[in-house]
Amino acid sequence: MSKQYGFYIDTKHCTGCKACMNACKDRQNLPEGTKFRKVYEFAGGSWQNADTNAVKPDVFAFYASMACNQCDDPACLEICPGKVYSKRASDGVVTFNPSTCISCFACREVCPFTAPSYNYEKGHMTKCVMCTDELENGVPNPACVKACPSRALDFGTIEELKAKYGNVQSISPFPATTKPNVVYLAHKDAAGGVTAVNPEEV
Repeated sequence: MSKQYGFYIDTKHCTGCKACMNACKDRQNLPEGTKFRKVYEFAGGSWQNADTNAVKPDVFAFYASMACNQCDDPACLEICPGKVYSKRASDGVVTFNPSTCISCFACREVCPFTAPSYNYEKGHMTKCVMCTDELENGVPNPACVKACPSRALDFGTIEELKAKYGNVQSISPFPATTKPNVVYLAHKDAAGGVTAVNPEEV
């Protein structure tokens, strides 16, 4: 593979504004309910009674903006009975051919990031391809990255991202089992077991 593109996700500075989601939906003209990028909200902790009869807060909250991570071992590609997915050799982007989709949802169920999203208007699964259809040469040019006001998203080859941001490629609750091409700047509370508090949105 000549190049492998990926995303950088800064969970310390993401404010959960969802500008990335809106830019993606606008760029891809996605109908209601179809999402290529989702913003997870995580929260936890508790209010503790201190010895002074005061209440001491021990709570946290942070956000993570997630899309397809163009995995090296994409679970969607392996499980799909219609052979909808393929991994492009030129840039590592996992593409899809909707004409063979049988709408079984197996790809979404097996993806650790639930990246495949069903388009009810078109009647087949869809997913993020990093806006490779935006430029004539097919180079990724993600609208989500350009829209982020906090600069909490970036993209590039995975080698460039690791050199620039480090080598953290897994945070709770997102595993690295499919070898996702993503680099994180992790929030300090992302090390423990956390669950999303906005499951109806993602």
